[in-house]
Amino acid sequence: MIVCCSLADFQQALASLPKDCELGFVPTMGALHKGHISLVQNALKYTPNVAVSIFVNPTQFNNPSDLASYPRTVEADCRRLAEAGATIVFVPSVEDIYPEADTRVFDLGGLDKTGEGPRRPGHFNGVAQVVTRLFDIVKPKYAFFGEKDFQQLAIIRYFTKKLGYPVEIIACPTLREPDGLAMSSRNTLLTPEHRAIAPSIYKVLKNAQQGAAQNLQLIVNGKNAETTPSELVQIAIGEIEKEPLLKTEYVEIVNSLNLQIINKWDDAQDIQMCTAVYAGNVRLIDNIKLK
Repeated sequence: MIVCCSLADFQQALASLPKDCELGFVPTMGALHKGHISLVQNALKYTPNVAVSIFVNPTQFNNPSDLASYPRTVEADCRRLAEAGATIVFVPSVEDIYPEADTRVFDLGGLDKTGEGPRRPGHFNGVAQVVTRLFDIVKPKYAFFGEKDFQQLAIIRYFTKKLGYPVEIIACPTLREPDGLAMSSRNTLLTPEHRAIAPSIYKVLKNAQQGAAQNLQLIVNGKNAETTPSELVQIAIGEIEKEPLLKTEYVEIVNSLNLQIINKWDDAQDIQMCTAVYAGNVRLIDNIKLK
């Protein structure tokens, strides 16, 4: 495995690969866990040549303290990537990615109007800035992203297609700890008390999934739903906040394709519940398919 700590080194490493090889790409912000490694493993099913970037992108953080506290473990990350079979690891500087201030503003098709968008102003524009910059540098055939960041995945698919990048976006399933907590680099920041209670977020999502299924079955049987989507949201918030160590930022039920909030179960063929919850000072996101 080749580790490149500059843009020049990375370009040299790319040039050493077989001509016209189909490169797989896994962009990360480091602090890697099994979920990230699963992205590499998925990539290796498509191509033997897989590049991984480790870059904590400042333009997608609207909270400076969040940027400062984001875990950085590059040496350990590289060891894990070598074991996983990655071909190249790219660890650029901010100057490599942004030789000049990136002032581009992207059309995100309205996909940033719900969920994370209003709560993290500028976040998804920053994601678009860094992903397009990395696509321009890496020129991959495939790029792999986790479904835990459901809204981010939808937005990346949108601007990749809109801007005409010849990159196939591959979605990979959310990996969870044995107790159900979605794997995240931020989990390492949880106190033992908050780590013990954080899995209840997924339990609430599973309960909501069952509740949605019951209401959808009533509709199929020609009956009225007992609970509307907005009522199910309030139930979920109440269940999460039964735990005094957890504070809900939002729970939303959205159309999986356009990410608009739905008011009736028959408003969309594909429906997702998405949430952000604070466990102490650590912000955790998760989602589940309802329909």
